Amino acid sequence: MHVDDVTLQVFPWDNIPTTYYSSSIKVGGAPSRLGLLTLTTSDGLEGHAFLGSALHSVDLDAESLIRVLKPVVLGQNPFERERLNAALWARRLRTTVRAIGAMDVALWDLASKAAGLPLYQYLGAYRDKVPAYCSSQMHDSPEAYVEQALAFQARGWKAYKLHSSHPWREAAAMCEAVRQAAGGEFALMLDSVWSYNSDDALELGRAIEALDFEWYEDPLPYTQIDSYPPLCAALKVPVMATEAPPNGLTHYAAWITRRATDFLRGDVAMKGGITTLLKAAHLAEAFGMRYEVHMGANSLNDVANLHVILAIRNCGYYEVLQPSAAHQFGLLCDVEIDAEGFARPPGGPGLGGEIDFDRIRRTAVSLLR
Repeated sequence: MHVDDVTLQVFPWDNIPTTYYSSSIKVGGAPSRLGLLTLTTSDGLEGHAFLGSALHSVDLDAESLIRVLKPVVLGQNPFERERLNAALWARRLRTTVRAIGAMDVALWDLASKAAGLPLYQYLGAYRDKVPAYCSSQMHDSPEAYVEQALAFQARGWKAYKLHSSHPWREAAAMCEAVRQAAGGEFALMLDSVWSYNSDDALELGRAIEALDFEWYEDPLPYTQIDSYPPLCAALKVPVMATEAPPNGLTHYAAWITRRATDFLRGDVAMKGGITTLLKAAHLAEAFGMRYEVHMGANSLNDVANLHVILAIRNCGYYEVLQPSAAHQFGLLCDVEIDAEGFARPPGGPGLGGEIDFDRIRRTAVSLLR
């Protein structure tokens, strides 16, 4: 078996709601475009991935995927993923991490379909469900966070994460309001979206530590790795970094060796695919660290992330970023959370996500070969 063809079908994503996750990070408010990547083998099997998001249109990655990465896999045995992954990364300076990630996801989808197994079982299943958490947009008041948290708690969800870049005292008050409303058994996290200096980050960290938060995410700019070790040392609440910038496995080494984070973070788009996530999760496990998988920025990436989570031991949750309309598009059915607050994988071999092929073909604006 070998890869016989590689195509990228570009289709529009309209009506994306305007959403803020910090004072400077905005998603939506304008159309975007996604790409359906298809790898076809000599045996007629197909592997798929989505490329693009509401924030990053596929146009930013499409040309280099076809021109730079397609020649790497064309004519090759799709089961030789480690060799192909190394060859994809060797072309990193001529393409994007997101494009590498999409190609890697499609290769794993293809291989697990050939094996007749859901991807998480092909990877080596650890479990078949995982708790989900509601990951908020940025709200303007404590009441708005409380209302959203309680709504998801009433649906059986077990955890809620606030996104906030408000001044640290305001953010602390918002966190306290949610804790008081939701009670002590409801897991809470805070993502500060790289918004604070060292002094303010420490004050806010101490405040949420007293509220028994599960983790404290990205309090400082990710470019300031030197500021993270003293913050981690001063706080008992785990600090989580490494979500950005887009990079591969080697990005994690300095954060681990310098004790600049307590948990590691990543997703198939930002870290270049399933291969990187598996290696990073096992690296974290060796150091006794959790590897919390970030949302994937499009529907099929989120399915891929879920399969990885189910195949590793050291991820506690599946992230569902709000509002869903800003991140879910192109599937007939997105990952659903059950009445007990668990995310479960789609059925069938491979990724299992039901791609809306009819809609994509009907609305496609181009087919790149």
